[in-house]
Amino acid sequence: MTNNIFWYDGKLIHSQTLELNINDPGLLYGATVFTTLRVYENSLDSNLTNWQAHCQRLLFSIQSFGWQQPDWNRLRQGAQILLPHFPVLRITLFPDGREWITGRLLPKNLTEKQKNGILCAVASSEFSRSLPSHKTGNYLSAWLAKTSSDAQEAILVDAQGNWLETSTGNLWGWCDRSWYTPPIKKAGILPGIVRSQLVNWLQNHQQPVREETWSVELVQRFEAIAYTNSVVEIIPIHTVHLPSGSLQCNPYHQSFQLIRELFLV
Repeated sequence: MTNNIFWYDGKLIHSQTLELNINDPGLLYGATVFTTLRVYENSLDSNLTNWQAHCQRLLFSIQSFGWQQPDWNRLRQGAQILLPHFPVLRITLFPDGREWITGRLLPKNLTEKQKNGILCAVASSEFSRSLPSHKTGNYLSAWLAKTSSDAQEAILVDAQGNWLETSTGNLWGWCDRSWYTPPIKKAGILPGIVRSQLVNWLQNHQQPVREETWSVELVQRFEAIAYTNSVVEIIPIHTVHLPSGSLQCNPYHQSFQLIRELFLV
C-alpha cells in the first residue's frame, strides 16, 4: 500500500505534492469543500460506505455557495481507482469543479479506542467552526482546538458553553434510557453522515433519540458519551477535561452494544 498516489482533475498522480496556482482561492482562503468516507466491503455501493450521502452533502454545499459542479462520473472513477489502495478516501472539490481525492489508512489504535474510549477536552468557544453546516477547507479552528491540548479529541462549544460537536465528529450521550445528540440547525453543527445513519438505525430499532441542546446541566447527567464519524464509527469518551475539573463517563456502557451492530458488515 502506498501513500504516493492521488487523483486530481481527472488524472491519477504518483506524487506526494500537488501543484496549485498561487492565486487559487482553495490555497489562499481554504475555498474548498470536502468529505471523508470509509470504504466498506471494498465497494462504493456498500450501504455503510454510503457514497450517495457523501455526494449529496458535497452537492448541498456547492449549490449553497453557487459553485460549479464537478464531473460526478469522473469523481466516482477517481474514487474507484484509489479504493483498492486505501480504506479511507478524502474527496475535495474546488469552486471551479476540479476534484481532488486522497487516501489514507485507518487511524492507529482505532480498535483500542473503540473498546476503551479516549480523553477529550472542552475547547475555548473561540474555536467554533466557520460555516458550520458545511465541511469546508477552512478547518483551522477545529484543527487548533484538537492540537492545542494533550487530549485525543476536542469538544467545540458555543458562547454559552453548550457542547456542539467534536473537532472531527458528532456527539452522543446516554441517560434516562435514551440517546441524546445536539440538534443540527439550532446548535449550528455539521450534519454528519454517520449521525444520520445512526438516528435512523436507532429509531428503526425502537430506540429513542432526543435532539436537544447540550447544556452544562444536561452533560452532567450522561452515563455515557461518545462521538461518531465516517472513519472511526463510534468511539466512547471516558474523560472530558472541563474548564474547571473533569467529567468521567463509562466507556463500557451497555448502551454502546446496539450501536456497534450498525457497523457489522
